[in-house]
Amino acid sequence: MRKKDLFFRLIPLCIMIFSTVFFLSCSLSKKEEGEKGSMIKETKEERDKRMSWWREARFGLFIHWGLYALPAGEWKGETRHAEWILTTAQIPVNEYEKFASRFNPVMFNAREWVRIAKDAGMKYIVITSKHHDGFCLFDSNLTDYDVVDSTPFKRDILKELADECRKQGIKMCWYHSIMDWHHPDYLPRRNWEKRSAEGADFDRYVEYMKGQVKELVTNYGEIGVLWFDGEWEHTWDFERGHDLYQYVRSLQPNIIINNRVGKGRAGMTGTYDPETASGDFGTPEQEIPATGLGYDWETCMTMNDHWGYNKNDHNWKSKEDLIRKLVDIASKGGNFLLNVGPTAEGLFPQPSIERLQAMGQWMRVNGESIYATTASLFSKLDWGRSTTKKDKLFLHVFDWPQDGALRVPGLVSQANSVYLLADPQTRLDIAYEHGSAVISVPDEAPDPVVSVIVLEFDGKPEVVREPEISAENDIFCDELKVNLSSNLEGVNIRYTVDGSMPTGDSPVYKKPIKLDRTTTVQCQIYREGQAISAVVGRTFTKVVPRPAETTVELAPGLLYEYYHGTWDWLPDFDALEPVASGEVASFDISPRKQKEYFAFRFTGYIKVPKDGVYRFYVASDDGSRLYIGEELVVDNDGLHGSEEVMGRIALGAGAHPVTVGFFQKTGGVDFEVSYSGPGIERKLVPASALFHAK
Repeated sequence: MRKKDLFFRLIPLCIMIFSTVFFLSCSLSKKEEGEKGSMIKETKEERDKRMSWWREARFGLFIHWGLYALPAGEWKGETRHAEWILTTAQIPVNEYEKFASRFNPVMFNAREWVRIAKDAGMKYIVITSKHHDGFCLFDSNLTDYDVVDSTPFKRDILKELADECRKQGIKMCWYHSIMDWHHPDYLPRRNWEKRSAEGADFDRYVEYMKGQVKELVTNYGEIGVLWFDGEWEHTWDFERGHDLYQYVRSLQPNIIINNRVGKGRAGMTGTYDPETASGDFGTPEQEIPATGLGYDWETCMTMNDHWGYNKNDHNWKSKEDLIRKLVDIASKGGNFLLNVGPTAEGLFPQPSIERLQAMGQWMRVNGESIYATTASLFSKLDWGRSTTKKDKLFLHVFDWPQDGALRVPGLVSQANSVYLLADPQTRLDIAYEHGSAVISVPDEAPDPVVSVIVLEFDGKPEVVREPEISAENDIFCDELKVNLSSNLEGVNIRYTVDGSMPTGDSPVYKKPIKLDRTTTVQCQIYREGQAISAVVGRTFTKVVPRPAETTVELAPGLLYEYYHGTWDWLPDFDALEPVASGEVASFDISPRKQKEYFAFRFTGYIKVPKDGVYRFYVASDDGSRLYIGEELVVDNDGLHGSEEVMGRIALGAGAHPVTVGFFQKTGGVDFEVSYSGPGIERKLVPASALFHAK
């Protein structure tokens, strides 16, 4: 019998005592939160101060390590697994627990791990204190399912790393999973599991999790980031996320918490609304946003195809690719959290070490162009990327010019000096012409991967971007207002609507342009009579609304068909036999009979009040599609986390056929259909707008 599990699993008296004590401690914590309300509702200056080290760091190490390193990705001949092996291989919990008796990473050396990260130019380390399998790499007083009590290793890995990070000047950070496949009170169970959920209490699990979080942020000194994950299942909601965020901040006021503490993350893109959702930064996973996100964000990424160690995964990203990814992310104002999956013995795989060494060599020369920089002032650079630091511009050249001339579009500020970061003594010539600059560079690139050129100015450098053309939609029925804008003050935007190119004699934009026919708007920025930007254009199309149906008799509600199966894409519903069918008032998947491996098809009509352009939004996890008649309006198909896709269509007032398909494979369940249009602020499609044929 496990001594620590007695407190919450086996002896009712201990459960009662623990629950009572924890309730009192949580009550005190909530009282503290109330007294420290200004700590949570911080000013911009306070937030900037709290986030400053993280924004300056730009580069961190992610470590996924646990019992799953023992099978090394392989189970019963399949080699595709990693840190999710408990569920992807459908290993019963009591069988998975047996890995603990074999986990003895005698080669683990905290000093060496931290040294490797520091030499790579990384400023912080995030390690899995507990992944979804529930096993803890630290000595927890709330369970024996940890590295000290259940393994022959019997050393607190997190303590050794925290102590070593402090010695070497690296920020220590924890990853902690909200989802826990091991704990008897965590819900929901996996669809394939045979463990009964009878008696399970999710609230009791949350108390357990918060108790462990308290251990993590009070027993190991100052922690830089608490990086949550596994928040997508339906048992975790907005309120719980907000409460957990505030609870952690009450324990360490200056800690930084990612957006996965609560609901609101848009799938792997990691985007969220920081005004309404909990968390301090977004978390794109395995991808880099096309542009900056307008708030703090961090891309987390593997070096190969798995987070945990997989001995058969040799699909390593090249050193060159990883360096350029770091530059790309910094140029967009983000951080790069690059992952290593150590072996069961406690070693970093050699290919990981080689890639980190190469990145470190590049950073020792060029780190100034990454650390403490802000996003590029340029909208696009065909030859590379750029970062900014007060009175400096750093140009990261991927494709070295063959003619010796590096063209920098939009640079209008006069640089005092231009030089290679790898050789500051060698000054480069720069010339200006028509709102751009040309730098004379050596014949050969100083670095074959990314060469960095530094431009220094008297003050903040000024770069003109292409003017922005914006409107409510690209299509319209009657009239449309088009807005033009520039990132610079003291300039004119000249435009045309007749197909010709703008010139110095074209109209100057002063107020929204009204369109009543299909038109291409073209514009260009001028200063003191000279064009200082490229010409940009955008076409807006006048359309005839889809006519409403007039011959069908309607009754309230939608028809649905419900299916069981496993798919990676929406199936051909016409070729399947539904498990159930019936009527629902709106887009409602509550009639489902299981938590995973199901699909719905909704059919009926949607009534809109006026002629005009309507936007439809479908959020789903996994895939979905929305049709109006035969036209595909929203395509959100495929396997993914919670993501939302928007589509537009012009509709005439009245009823229109609508079909929505949705399928769920595994993981979180999310499905919502919203719309907006003339006289309709965005909202969930109400039952009052939905019908089916009598």
